[in-house]
Order: sequence, then structure tokens, then C-alpha cells
Amino acid sequence: CSAAVSRTKFFGRETISLLVILPIALPGIITGIALRSAFSLADIPFSFWTIVLGHATFCVVVVYNNAVARFRRTSGSMIEASMDLGADGFQTFRHVVLPNIATALLAGGMLAFALSFDEVIVTTFTAGQQQTLPIWMLEELIRPRQRPVTNVVAMVVMLVTLLPILAAYYLTRDGDQIAGSGK
Repeated sequence: CSAAVSRTKFFGRETISLLVILPIALPGIITGIALRSAFSLADIPFSFWTIVLGHATFCVVVVYNNAVARFRRTSGSMIEASMDLGADGFQTFRHVVLPNIATALLAGGMLAFALSFDEVIVTTFTAGQQQTLPIWMLEELIRPRQRPVTNVVAMVVMLVTLLPILAAYYLTRDGDQIAGSGK
């Protein structure tokens, strides 16, 4: 979807982009209520998968935006050159497109994880009897004797989240050139 929106012009392109981006603009309470109503109307039992679907509605936006931005910075002539040299569509995707958008997808995935981890409202509406770590931490803060445990868990989660971000930063900091621009 992001490749089509960034590379081609067609009727409804802006509408598709708006529909993909819209969930991030809606407040979490609206998204949560809408998803809960939709799941109830469709007789879908609340489970781990309803949480995943609920979080996917707004997390896909972050990955989409990163991919569109990278596709706009990537030269289309590299894809044309690959095809001219005899590569089929899959080979071009695997050897040309994917390496150029990999860091954007990684960054989008990391941002989506952070956004998803922080989203308690949508989780509350879509979880049913399931309990995620942020909801557990929120419930533990209500009990005054459990605060030290919750603080330790919060610190461990912060470190576990920070380490991949630092690793990604140090691994990709030299790759700032625009793909296909030459030297």
C-alpha cells in the first residue's frame, strides 16, 4: 500500500492514505469503544487476538508513514535498473527494495511497539479477561504494598525497550545517505 501511494498517481490515492492514517488521529477511547462494539456485533469473543487486532489498527499507521517516507526518498531508477538487468519482481523486491526500506520498517516496528505498549485504553476495551503487562502494572499501583514490585518491573521494561533502540541507532547511523543518489 505504501509503495503504491508513494510511487503512483491514481484516483482515490489521497482517500486511501487518509483511511490508513485516520486511526492514529482518533482518540484511544473512540477506537476502543468502536472496536468493542464491532467485536460484540460480530460475536467475536474477546481474547489475545482482539487485543492484537485493536493495536494493529493504530500501529500500522506508524509503519506505513515510515515506509511512505522512505519510498519517496528512494530513487525509482534503481528498480528500473534491476528490471532492465533481468531481475523479476520478487528478485527486485528482495535485493533492491527491501534493503532500502529495511531500516524504515525496523524503525516503524519499534515505534509501533512503543505506541502499542503504552496504549492501555484500547487494551482495556478489547481485552476481555486477558491481562497485559501495562494493565497489570496499573492494577498493581492501586495496592500500596505492591509499588516496589511495579517500580522494578517498570525499570526492567524501560531497559528492555531502550537497548534495541540504542542498538538500532548505532547500527544505522552511518546509513543516512539517500538511496540511489550516488556519490
